[in-house]
Amino acid sequence: MTRQYSSPSELVESLTSLPKGNELPPIHLWDPPFCGDIDIRILSDGSWLYMGTAIDRVSMVRLFSTVLKRDEDGSFYLVTPVEKVRIQVDDAPFVAISVERREDKLYFLTNVGDQCVLGEHHGLWVLEEPVSGEPKPYIRVRDNLDALINRNTFYQLIDMAEEKQINGKCHLVISSSEHFYSLGSIEDSRSE
Repeated sequence: MTRQYSSPSELVESLTSLPKGNELPPIHLWDPPFCGDIDIRILSDGSWLYMGTAIDRVSMVRLFSTVLKRDEDGSFYLVTPVEKVRIQVDDAPFVAISVERREDKLYFLTNVGDQCVLGEHHGLWVLEEPVSGEPKPYIRVRDNLDALINRNTFYQLIDMAEEKQINGKCHLVISSSEHFYSLGSIEDSRSE
């Protein structure tokens, strides 16, 4: 069953009673019935599409991002107090587009305006792209939602990193909020 809206604006109308400003709605308190799939897709670069067409209104994307939820089954949903519709997400729903060090903390900003501080509740990890072997770094933004860290931001983290020995291997490590995160092991080019 696919839920058909004539436009994303129709879905926005159902969200008009949500909190304004930077306050996130209490979606963790809502348990609406599943109403089907909607043809909204978040691409790996953070772009949002409706029926294959880009959603260009930044305010609309921001609004949708505030009611985005990832359930235990790994599926992503837009949730209102009265309905829940499934959407498709190619990778992570958000992209971390900048990082800034302030004292001993690293502050990240996402493409939808979320901010988080790398630390206990906002961890960082790096996976490897299966085909290319390139690193794919992520940060937990909120609840069960993550951001892929874009290349420029990852390079900034590499510039901030220090070399540390972990389990006999040299790693590039960053610190924030008294926690340490490996950006990956580095090979000693002198041994090649």
